Amino acid sequence: MSDDDGFARTVLPHLDAAWRLARWLVREPAAAEDVVQDSLVRALTYFASFRGGDGRAWLLRIVRNTAVNRSSSLARRAEDQLDTTESGAHANLVDLAASPEAVLQQTEAHATLAERVAALPTGLREAIVLREFEEMSYRDIAAITGVPMGTVMSRLWQARQILLERPAPPAGGKTAKDKTA
Repeated sequence: MSDDDGFARTVLPHLDAAWRLARWLVREPAAAEDVVQDSLVRALTYFASFRGGDGRAWLLRIVRNTAVNRSSSLARRAEDQLDTTESGAHANLVDLAASPEAVLQQTEAHATLAERVAALPTGLREAIVLREFEEMSYRDIAAITGVPMGTVMSRLWQARQILLERPAPPAGGKTAKDKTA
């Protein structure tokens, strides 16, 4: 068996996960594709140093490091161009058997969640994406991000708290607290 066969079996099955992580980290589809391509070149270059284990976690760590190393000007530009309708993690989750009203509500809820995840600080965003969308273990997330497992748990807790916060009422609208006064 050649190194190319091992690379194909170890790394290539995880390309979708690599793209989703890159998409959430750099916030722009074209930049995410660049990050994944650069990551694959690095993975192929250093595959001889891969010592076994979880190929997915190994590749996602390379993707994360590549995304972090991107220029800050690209990250700022990408932030302004976020298209929440193309959130790969939520795009196909609409129940088409439901009523049109239910489909609309579900689509709006997914868009709101995608906007909230995209607005999280990078450390919190990568933790929640790796745990909830990629279903990685705390240990794997710690290995990918290079932080202690306790930090991973803390970041997940913080991200979940932010995502669970209720949106502010519309301007001029009354909250339940206002109505009781």
